[in-house]
Amino acid sequence: MAATCSWESIDVHLLQVLHALLTECSVSNAARRLNQSQPAVSTALRRLRDITGDQLLVRSRNGMTPTERGLSLLEPVKIALAQIEAIGLQQVRFDPLKSRRVYNIATPDYLNSILIGTIVARMRKFAPHSQVVLHSFGPEYDYAKALESGELDIVIGNWPQPPEHLRLAPLFDDDVVCLMRKSHPLAGHRLTQDDYLNAEHLVPTPYAVGQRGVIDMQLARDRLKRNIVASVPYFNLVPHVLLQNDIIFSAPRIFAEHCCSLGELCIAESPLEFPKMRFYLLWHERSHHSEECRWFREQIADVIRERVSKPQLEEEKARSTSTGQRVRA
Repeated sequence: MAATCSWESIDVHLLQVLHALLTECSVSNAARRLNQSQPAVSTALRRLRDITGDQLLVRSRNGMTPTERGLSLLEPVKIALAQIEAIGLQQVRFDPLKSRRVYNIATPDYLNSILIGTIVARMRKFAPHSQVVLHSFGPEYDYAKALESGELDIVIGNWPQPPEHLRLAPLFDDDVVCLMRKSHPLAGHRLTQDDYLNAEHLVPTPYAVGQRGVIDMQLARDRLKRNIVASVPYFNLVPHVLLQNDIIFSAPRIFAEHCCSLGELCIAESPLEFPKMRFYLLWHERSHHSEECRWFREQIADVIRERVSKPQLEEEKARSTSTGQRVRA
């Protein structure tokens, strides 16, 4: 029989009918199995014969038997239905308690010691079978490409000009303060602009080639230059360098306060009015509608609110109260 229809004409219903016919070898039994009428299954069989150009099943003494062509289609049809079912199952609401997904996140490393422990604890609680993989930044690491390829699910960043093609959600803003050892000659003093510019500075190595941070961009706008004497690729090295040198490190307040809680370091308010460092989540359009990825982004945002936003709000209230200002909740 010459095929009069294309394989493009086949649909899930016809695949289900074909599978039932090939396993039951009976139109009536296949109809009962599919909860359909016998004429409807017979009509579907005629369509399948037209599409395949083969009888698929022929009459025998015990009912019907598959042709060689029909028998050869049984396994492919079975696999196709299983794959279609898997696609359908992925549309079922995401359950973090059952998820075995590996979530990939990259953050500036000065947030790692503050946030990552809490992130891992939260994931162990709400998605105990999942994994969290932390990726580090570096001048050669193309995080935008990693988001596009799926190597990363999200990035926490604070660059003044994030890539426009990426999705973005703000997390929190933070002040720039000066971190130094308690024995530094400027410790305990109100810094002046000259104090700041003439002091020796430790700076972080840029996370990306050509990427300048809030501090460097503001100094350039004001045509000012600080005295940089050393740079480090990792923020966890900063306390060790500061403890051994009369040197200043300009940093987000959240990182500076964390360092001060560990040892002989102190904070001085910056004499220059730097813009606040704005932290945000970045992700690619490819994962925007994924329920798993959306849930993960929500967990990160919740951790940020718990570890950063609430303490900041309490501090602001305390400052306002100390100056006799009314605080609006």
